[in-house]
Amino acid sequence: MIGAELLSSTSLTLGWLIYLPVLLWAVVRAPWVELFSDSRRQHLLFGTVFALFLLWLVRRDFDTGVSYHFIGMTAVTLLLDWPLAIVGGLIAQFGLVLLGRQDLAAVGVNGTLLILLPVLITECVAIIVERAQPRNPFVYIFCCGFFAAALSALLCLTLSLGLLWYDGLFAMPEWLEDFVGYLWLLIFPEAFINGMVISALVVFSPEWLETFNRTRYLSAPWKDDDPKS
Repeated sequence: MIGAELLSSTSLTLGWLIYLPVLLWAVVRAPWVELFSDSRRQHLLFGTVFALFLLWLVRRDFDTGVSYHFIGMTAVTLLLDWPLAIVGGLIAQFGLVLLGRQDLAAVGVNGTLLILLPVLITECVAIIVERAQPRNPFVYIFCCGFFAAALSALLCLTLSLGLLWYDGLFAMPEWLEDFVGYLWLLIFPEAFINGMVISALVVFSPEWLETFNRTRYLSAPWKDDDPKS
């Protein structure tokens, strides 16, 4: 997460110009009728937003104005689907703003990097996996859970660092040449957390996952020698 003091006015404005249209699109595409008529979905949404809010509170704040925390948006996207994931991420962001843990002016940039980017990557990976129509649920778990989360963390970190370098208001660390080595220490925990959450949901509550095709993954294939009733 990046503080507003480290971003130029151009970056702050560009962040809002990207974040707001996609947010409005997500609000339009969200299944509000099904949400209001299904208490289970309501509980999932509220519980997911609260868990995401707590996850973002567990972070390391540096004196330079940047903060590090786990993203968690891969699991949220697979659980709620992308429109509600974006809306839920916004609600969690406003919770941080109310607590003074995030600058309101930087909501656009942080929302683009920490919400829209992981949601986009996870949704693209999920679409590719679904088009391949695998029958093994481990393909869904590793590709959509572990791999999508790792790729999201990688791109989020590199783009955030590139934005800070471009604006020139952040003093780059002296160990920047060793940044690739530190990436693994950040990517692996992100992939592990999201992947384990998705693994648990696939095993215990697959009906909670909006992007999980239970008919194909969990139904046993029919055989010719199966006894007929």
